[in-house]
Amino acid sequence: MIRRYGEAVVAGQRYQHRPGIYAVLPRGDQVLLTYQGDPHFELQLPGGGIDPGETPLEALHREVFEETGWRIGRAQRLGAYRRFVYMPEYDMWAEKLCHIYCAWPVRAYGPPSEEGHVAVWMSPLDAATKLHNEGDRDFVRGLFGL
Repeated sequence: MIRRYGEAVVAGQRYQHRPGIYAVLPRGDQVLLTYQGDPHFELQLPGGGIDPGETPLEALHREVFEETGWRIGRAQRLGAYRRFVYMPEYDMWAEKLCHIYCAWPVRAYGPPSEEGHVAVWMSPLDAATKLHNEGDRDFVRGLFGL
């Protein structure tokens, strides 16, 4: 059974299945995150939706690069969780199936290419309290034994 985090399911609301992939990115005593501005204004694990025809690992590499400007290596799956949310940027109610990986930031190539994103480094302890959603926080706590 996959754990569910976040808001309760809205009775009668139709949700579109949206698989996504996200990464916990440790380097030294820091973890690489992304801050997304409008419309969310929240600190997140880098990642996002898996596009049709794209493998999960292709999506992970693409999303991390777009949202942080970093290339990654050695991705290892940690687990998954579900969230039921409204996604204003797509005007869509989604059942998000969030696959979480741990990967290693290898090299920065510049700023994030995805508009509204800023790469942020912080301690795992700070990330475990400041990440926007509970599922992301729980995976950071688990990985770092917090």
